[in-house]
Amino acid sequence: MRMQLLALLAGGPAHGYELKQDLEQLLGAAYPQPNVGQIYVTLGRLEKSGLIEGEEVAQSSRPNKKIYRLTAAGREALRAWFEETAEEPRIRDEFFMKLALAPRTGLADQITLINKQRREYLNTMRTLSKLATTENRDNRISHLLIEGAMLHLQADLDWLERCQEELEELEEQRR
Repeated sequence: MRMQLLALLAGGPAHGYELKQDLEQLLGAAYPQPNVGQIYVTLGRLEKSGLIEGEEVAQSSRPNKKIYRLTAAGREALRAWFEETAEEPRIRDEFFMKLALAPRTGLADQITLINKQRREYLNTMRTLSKLATTENRDNRISHLLIEGAMLHLQADLDWLERCQEELEELEEQRR
């Protein structure tokens, strides 16, 4: 959340609730909605680290609000973030760890784990498909997010199929 908030503040000063609304508007309903409390905690940490500055603004009929702006250090951190590439493919996948360790424990069947995970991915794909049809058509960023998530899920489903084929082949070789 740190870098996303810095990126939004690069567009100009804002308070926490405005940043929450900006994220929601930009990313749409497919992206997990940020918690306003989490946003304010993150803003506090960014301020302590010198990446943003906050200024209290008096309001006549409401409590004061704090407007945040990016500092030079924040702009530099943001520039460095954009220069970094995204992480490599997930090697430390929790599901794969379950699949690999299940036979050693005797507490779970690998094919059952695959089938359960497959159902989860299919349910998520259905949810995303519905969301894609109801999401604001003009929000191209949100649609790209949904499309990317669905492509990842399809790849995960293909991989689950491959795992199942390999495990069934190994089982057959043992017999």
